[in-house]
Amino acid sequence: MRRASAEDSFAASVSEVEARWYDTERWPAWVDGLAGVIAVEGDWPRPWSKVTWESNPAGRGRVVELVVSYEPGLGQTLEVEDDSVRGRQIVAFRELEGGVAVELALEYELKQPSILTPLVDALFIRRAMRASLRATLARFGAELAAARA
Repeated sequence: MRRASAEDSFAASVSEVEARWYDTERWPAWVDGLAGVIAVEGDWPRPWSKVTWESNPAGRGRVVELVVSYEPGLGQTLEVEDDSVRGRQIVAFRELEGGVAVELALEYELKQPSILTPLVDALFIRRAMRASLRATLARFGAELAAARA
C-alpha cells in the first residue's frame, strides 16, 4: 500500500479536538472535497460504525468510511473506499504542552492499477492525497479556532 500523511498542531485540549473531529455535522466545513454527509450508521465513532459521504463534483464521488478501531483520546482507524481507491485512514491525537498534534494518514491502493501506476502515483496521486490531507487539517484548525472564539 502507498501512504500519504500530514500533521498539524492546535492550541486546544485533546477532548476539544476529538469532539470537533468526530462531529460529522461539521465535516462539510473542513473535510477537503466533502460536499455532504449522506448517512451515519452505528455508534459513531466506535468500531463497526460507518459514515457515507459525497464529494464535490470534481472529487472522489461517494466515500464510505468504516471504523475498525477507536481509542478515546488517541485516535481512530477507518477502512475507506471510493470509486478508485481503497485503504485505511488513521487519525492520531497526541497531547503537547499547550496543545494537541493531529496526524492524519491514508494508506491506499488504487482499484485499477496499471504498469504506469507507480510513476503516476509518485508524480501526481500521492502529492494530491498529501495536499488534501494538509488542506483538511488547515481547515480543521480554522474551524476549531472559530469554535473557541
